[in-house]
Amino acid sequence: MKKVMIVDDASFMRVAIRKMLENKAYEVVCEAVDGQDAIEKYIQYKPDMITMDITMPNLSGIDALREIKKINQSVKVVMVSAMGQEAMIKEAVINGANSFIVKPFKEEKLIEVLENMAK
Repeated sequence: MKKVMIVDDASFMRVAIRKMLENKAYEVVCEAVDGQDAIEKYIQYKPDMITMDITMPNLSGIDALREIKKINQSVKVVMVSAMGQEAMIKEAVINGANSFIVKPFKEEKLIEVLENMAK
C-alpha cells in the first residue's frame, strides 16, 4: 500500500483529499499545514507520495518540494494548484514535481494521477 502525505493549509482540502485517498485504499500517514511542516513530517514519516498545495503560508509548496527532493529525489510529488497558477506549475515541474492537478478536482482525477505516478 502506498503511503501518502497530504500538504495543504486549508483543513477542508486535507479532509477532502484524505477521504478520496482512503476510499481507494491509500494509506494517509500524515498531513502538513505548510511547507515547513511538510519537510519535517516528510523526514519523520517518509511517505512514498505527496500531494502538495503550491500556495501556503511560511514556506510555499515549491520551496518545500525543492527541500524534500534534496532529501529523496525519488519521492513522487503531485502539486495541487488553483486555476491561474500555470507559471507556478511550470516552476514546480522544473523543481521535480512528478505531476499536477488543478482545484477543484474530482476523486477519479486525483486517483488517476497518483496511479500514473506509481507506475
